[in-house]
Parts: sequence; C-alpha cells; structure tokens
Amino acid sequence: MTAVEHATEDLLRELAPQVLGVLVRRHGRFEECEDAVQEAVLAAAVQWPAGGVPDNPRGWLVTIASRRLVDQVRSDTARRAREIRVVARETEAEVPDADDTLALLFLCCHSSLTPASQTALTLRAVGGLTTAEIARAFLVPEATMAARVSRAKQRIRAAGSRFAMPAPEEWPERLDVVLHVLYLIFNEGYTATSGGDLHRADLSREAVRLTRMVHRRLPEDGEVAGLLALMLLTDARRAARVTSSGDLVPLADQDRALWDGDLIAEGVALVTEAMGPGSMGMGVDSRVDLVTGAMVRPPLGPYRLQAAIAATHASAERAEDTDWRQVHVLYRILERVAPNPMVTLNRAIALAEIEGPEAGLGLLATLDGDDRMAGHHRLHAVRAQLLEKTGDLASAREHYGKAARGTASLAERRYLESRARRLRASGDPFA
Repeated sequence: MTAVEHATEDLLRELAPQVLGVLVRRHGRFEECEDAVQEAVLAAAVQWPAGGVPDNPRGWLVTIASRRLVDQVRSDTARRAREIRVVARETEAEVPDADDTLALLFLCCHSSLTPASQTALTLRAVGGLTTAEIARAFLVPEATMAARVSRAKQRIRAAGSRFAMPAPEEWPERLDVVLHVLYLIFNEGYTATSGGDLHRADLSREAVRLTRMVHRRLPEDGEVAGLLALMLLTDARRAARVTSSGDLVPLADQDRALWDGDLIAEGVALVTEAMGPGSMGMGVDSRVDLVTGAMVRPPLGPYRLQAAIAATHASAERAEDTDWRQVHVLYRILERVAPNPMVTLNRAIALAEIEGPEAGLGLLATLDGDDRMAGHHRLHAVRAQLLEKTGDLASAREHYGKAARGTASLAERRYLESRARRLRASGDPFA
C-alpha cells in the first residue's frame, strides 16, 4: 500500500462514522445508512488516491452515500416514494459542521441491545473494525460475531430509536458499555491483532478523541478520567515500542527517552485527580449522581486502577526502578474489582519480579484450566519468558514457538521467533 493509499485509508476511517451520523440523523434506518456509507467509502478508496481528495471530503461522502440510499429506497414499494423525494432533496443540502460521532456512539449502546451486542455494533459502526477483528477481541468465532452484529442492527431498527444525545439521566446505564468499547478500540489500535504493523494509530487516535469528548461531558467521573489517562499513558510509549524496521521492543528494553513526556504528564495528572487523596490505587473518589445531584462514593473501577499501573511504570526512569510491589498490589485490587484471566496473567509478571520466576509460573498455572486462555499466545509468551529466567531453555523455546504460531500479528510473531532463535544459539544442549 502506498503512502497516499495509507493517508486515504486513515482519512476514511475518521470520516466514516461522522458520515453515518449525518445520514442516521436525517433518515433513521441505521442498517440501510451503514450499507450506503460503506459503499461511499469503497468508492472513495478507489477514486481518491488517483484523482485526489476533494475539497470537502465529508460532504463528498455524504452526497455519494445519500445517492446510494436513494437507490436502495427506489427498490422498495411505492409507499416509500415520498421518502425517495425527501432523500433526493437533501442529497445536495449543506453538510452540517457538527460531529455526530458521539451521538452515534450512544445510539449503538442503546438499552434494547445486550452489552455484548452494544460493544460489537459500536466497534463496527464507530470504530471501523472488521467483523474478524471484533471476533478476535471477544475471543469468539467470526461467524458468531457476524450474527451478533446483524441482530444488533435489526434491534436498533425495530426499536425505532431517535438519533440524538440521550438525556442526562440515561447516561449512566450506557456509560459502562461506551467506556468498554472505547477501551477495545484503543487496544486494537495500540497492538493490532493481525497484520504487519504493530500499531493502528488511526484507531488509537479516534479512541482518544472520543474519550476526550466523553470526559468533557462528564469531567467529574473518575472512570472516564481513568480511561483517558490510561490511553494517554499507554500511547506515550508508542515511539519506543518498535525498531526502525518495525520489530517489537518489550517494555523493559524500551528507550524511555522516546516516551512522550507531555502525554505522560497529562495522564499522571488525570489519574492522580481521579484517584483522589491518599495513596495511588487505595482510595475512592466522590462524584455527582446525574439524577439526584447527590454526592456518591463508588468503589474504584478498572480504568483508574489500570491507569495507576501505567502511571507507576511511567514514573520509573529505568525499567529496574519500577515499583513492582505497587504494580502487584494494584493488580490484586484489579483482580477483585474486575476478575479476568489477562489481569491474572499480568499479575504473574509482577509477582515474578518480586518473588522470582517460579512464583510467577505458579500463578500462571492457575490459568491452564480457563477456556478463555486455552492456546492464547500471551499465556505461552509469558510462560516462555519466566521459564527462560529459571534456566529451562528447552521449555522456554517450546513456548516461544507456540506463542509465535498463535498470534496473527506479524510484529509479535517476529519478536517471539527471534526469542526462540536466540535460545537455540545460546548453547542449549537440546537445541
């Protein structure tokens, strides 16, 4: 793919949810509008690299998508003739400057949908992820995810949902799903699950942009601030995560001079304020209930805890200066707040730094019976790393190989294969 095609793809990924928002606001019909936008994006992907990007690319996409929508409506029954005229009349209308992406985000998190369907639909419509990418994020077959997205679209249509920002009293029920969706979009951008590039910066930028929009609406919500802080502190390491040839650099080996100091400062300030007074990760914050106006003191949520972990890493000038005891304590709290095998896996890494690799391997063994982790490349990779530290090079090499075969990311695969090759060259008698 050429640089022009890359730039066009980035622009289209940014504009597609905005165009979809315009069409849904005008016409409803979420599913038909999404189909029309996809056709317009495909047309742009073919025409723009050769003919140049139009002066008003969003207006161009709205016009083409509207015409596609006209074509769809014309194939329906005569009772929809009036709608055809309305759509045709508005096709050339001035495109509003307002960005409807956030309203589209909340529409996808409608209460008529299950949490899993809300997340899947938002990743598809707002995040621009393919069905295969979403399936990998949920650790389910692609066919299962395709059916889930289709059902979600049908429910949105059947509910007759009005395209507008929800009333303040409706925000809390949708906010958890919204934040989870943004978290998944960012993660896919920061460590792509497939392809030759480790990063998909367009997705990360969009996740940060949307999270900032939510934070501006709810500046007192600690979990919103925590998620934004987590994204900033994580994204600050982007430049140090790959070599000039695109190979992955693990956290311990990164040149911390390449970390973005401005993003770290902003992220640390956000998480410090969100945590409230007291030691990082130990307190609770106060916030205003959107319905009653009363002050409430909810327990710490997962995003503030993860942001506190990221801030602990960011505060260490060198990898060996990391406060691993603090990291381990925060993971212990996170395990209680939001139990998840990946949290346990990360805690095993911290535990190994404190008590030795055997302790970490013991904790990893508790994940072997978890179906969600069966064959997962990260479990093999961490086990290989800890086995290498114990001196069991043959077993370490075996698990590095399993991890490499289990990931669809070429950058991760190259790194894991290089670790296995290094062990073969180290004089291992079983090589």
